[in-house]
Amino acid sequence: MKLITAPTPPLLMVSMESMPRLAILTMGEDDPELCTAERLIRRGKARRISKVDEIQRCSVVLNPYAYSYLKRGDRLWIEKCGLVAVDVSWKEGTGFLKSIRRGLHRVLPILIAANPTNYGKPFKLSTVEALAAALIITGFYIEARDILGEFKWGQQFIEINRNRLSRYTDALTDDDVDRMQREMFGIDTTERVIETIHRYILSGQGVDHITEKNKSHHW
Repeated sequence: MKLITAPTPPLLMVSMESMPRLAILTMGEDDPELCTAERLIRRGKARRISKVDEIQRCSVVLNPYAYSYLKRGDRLWIEKCGLVAVDVSWKEGTGFLKSIRRGLHRVLPILIAANPTNYGKPFKLSTVEALAAALIITGFYIEARDILGEFKWGQQFIEINRNRLSRYTDALTDDDVDRMQREMFGIDTTERVIETIHRYILSGQGVDHITEKNKSHHW
């Protein structure tokens, strides 16, 4: 799917016969009234799984420690086997996230959070934002809007990331995504951006570092 290019490009809506199968690996430890994952499960938008071996081997798993970006080519796997989000804290759940072997693991490129807890912070997405971003990048725009519609701030996630999502949807390779992030966020490093992201998450200070370095970029 190719998105329309314009000063503020609208995202092309793609109609699908059925909603992609969404699953969330969660232990249900968060406050169900505040957790976006729990609301999606309650509303029947996603299925709860509580064991790693419930993940289909061919499903796409969103994991911030993966070594390949989510790209539009992953749509085929999502259509066939579904999309899985892991609802755990990145910092406290590092060991768990790195231990998961089932599924095709993908990291999302840098996006800006619209959720009330981390509004305006890069990469600090809620579970629904992560799922919606993955759906948009792989061409399931209507389905992404459907799950974001469960939250009053959901549409704002699309608005503040419209240009980024549009560009990421055009990426065919990990190198394409790396180049786009360097251009949009002014990242100047000799290492792959994906490795920089991993280091930032582990250190617990990377989000603020990116924000400070790129105040001139309009998010």
